[in-house]
Amino acid sequence: MGERRQPFLHRVGEAGATVGSKPPRSKRVRLAIQLGIAILVFGFLVLTVVDQWAEIQDKGVHFHVAWLIPAFIILPVFYALNAVGWDLILRFLGYRLGTGRAQVAWGQPLLARYVPGSVLYVLGRVLLSERSGVPRRLTIASIVYEQALQATSAIIFAAYFLIDHPDLQGQPLRWGVLLLIPLALTLLHPRVFGPLSNRVLRAFGREPLPEVMSLRGVIAVLVFYALNWGVVAVGLWCVARSVSDVSAGDILTVGAAQAFGYVAALVTLVAPAGLGIRDAAFAWAVKVAAPGGSFAVASLIAIVVRGVMTVVEILYVAVVTALGRKEGWSIHTGVLHPSPEEEEASKGDAGPELVGRQDQQ
Repeated sequence: MGERRQPFLHRVGEAGATVGSKPPRSKRVRLAIQLGIAILVFGFLVLTVVDQWAEIQDKGVHFHVAWLIPAFIILPVFYALNAVGWDLILRFLGYRLGTGRAQVAWGQPLLARYVPGSVLYVLGRVLLSERSGVPRRLTIASIVYEQALQATSAIIFAAYFLIDHPDLQGQPLRWGVLLLIPLALTLLHPRVFGPLSNRVLRAFGREPLPEVMSLRGVIAVLVFYALNWGVVAVGLWCVARSVSDVSAGDILTVGAAQAFGYVAALVTLVAPAGLGIRDAAFAWAVKVAAPGGSFAVASLIAIVVRGVMTVVEILYVAVVTALGRKEGWSIHTGVLHPSPEEEEASKGDAGPELVGRQDQQ
């Protein structure tokens, strides 16, 4: 009698646990993917800017680079605080990485989000956390909590500005965003989140969560993330101010636009790291603060914001990677440097003599 075949959802769970665990082996393939993503990111917004350049000039657009200086000071703090927030989640789940290691584990794989069809970002955090004694399943649970809490805090932060958005006036459904807040809090309650998540995990043949957060912990981290959206609001307002005359009274509007873009990217799950989706959503939301409510000006702001945020991410990753290597605590994600698979392939192509010389060094 043959072996009993696994249920369909169990097979899906097994496949989901392994898919994307390795980056593309070919450097050319990865470069082509990243170049294609970059083109898609800016394509729509750039075409909007080019097509409506005359309108943009009429709105008094200018480029004051000096405003980028405070932006490059404030925005890295936003990323660092996100790592602190994740460390808080781990603490409420019964483990503690510590501030330094949390920065490395959260930040070093950050750019791996841009590899499409891959879970390298999650895998990197899992592996680095495991080296500090955090079980893999608990790290994954902390990432699930992180995404849910960040999305909920983003909805809370952006709710008023979405309801007040000119394009949504007269649409009674816009008030539905307020229902998402108590719904999210209910789902995150330990008496609901624990049994619900374990039922889903069992359906896919996965083990139940080892721990759940208390309601006090959920609320504390939620408040922390909401305050961090305020931090990024100030930084992105400085970026917007470098392009156009955005009023200081619109700082929260700019932050709400970024929060809305985050939720839009999270819901669609189409592009890696929300590329394109987040930018378009941000442009639509931030046009309220743009001169004359111009979407063309908002698109230009969105392009500059994406560029600045990308540079800040690279700088932040470089710093935490250097910190991790200094402590002998780092991994290769195959994004900024060759993956282990590529290194093995390179050794194979180099021939035994070169491999021997490398082993001796």
